Amino acid sequence: MNRGPFIFIGVLIIVSLSWAFTLVKPIQEAGRLSPQGLGTDRVPTLLPGLASQGKEIYQEQGCVNCHTQQTIGIVGSDIAREWATRQSMPLDYIEQTPVLTGTNRVGPDLANVGERRTDANWHYLHFYNPQITSPGSNMPSFAFLYEVREIIGEPSNRALELPAEYRPEPGYEVVPSREADALVAYMLGLSQAYEIEAAPTPEKLAYK
Repeated sequence: MNRGPFIFIGVLIIVSLSWAFTLVKPIQEAGRLSPQGLGTDRVPTLLPGLASQGKEIYQEQGCVNCHTQQTIGIVGSDIAREWATRQSMPLDYIEQTPVLTGTNRVGPDLANVGERRTDANWHYLHFYNPQITSPGSNMPSFAFLYEVREIIGEPSNRALELPAEYRPEPGYEVVPSREADALVAYMLGLSQAYEIEAAPTPEKLAYK
C-alpha cells in the first residue's frame, strides 16, 4: 500500500495548523486591539507633532537598521539592563504606521529611551557626535543635522555647549536644525512606561 499521499496530507495539516497558530491568530488578536484610557492615562501614549516629524527623520536616516524598539522580558537581559520594566506588547504598536520594531541591535533598544534619557541636551550632543556622550560608540555622527555659523552679535541661546575639543573655531557656533529638533523630540517621546496587565514580567513568570 502506498502511504505517500497520507503522509503528505498529514504533514500539510501539521504545517497549516502551525502557521495558523503562530501567525494568523496573533495578527487577528492584534487587529482587535484598541487604545485604552483617556488623556494622560491613555495607552499607548501619542507622539506630539514635532516628535512625529522626528519619526520621519529616524526612518530617513536609517536608524531602524541599528536600533530596535521592542524590549524582551521573557528571555535576555532588557529588564536587567534597565531598558524596560516589562516586555513590549502588540498594544504598544497599534497606532504606529509603519511599526519600527527593527531587526538588528547594533545599538541599544530605544523603546523606552525617552524614559532612560530625559535630558534633551544629552541627545543633541549625542547626535552631533556620539563620542561626546558615549566614548567608543560605533554610532555615526549626525553633525549634518546642525549648522555651524558665524556668531553675529550675541551667541544663540540654542547653540550647543560643546567640550573644547569639539568646538568650532572661535567666532562660530553649532546650532541644531529643525530636523535635529524633531529627532530629539522623537527620542524623548519614545516610551512604553505604562502598565499593560497582560504583559509578561519576570515577577509574573517566576516559579512559586
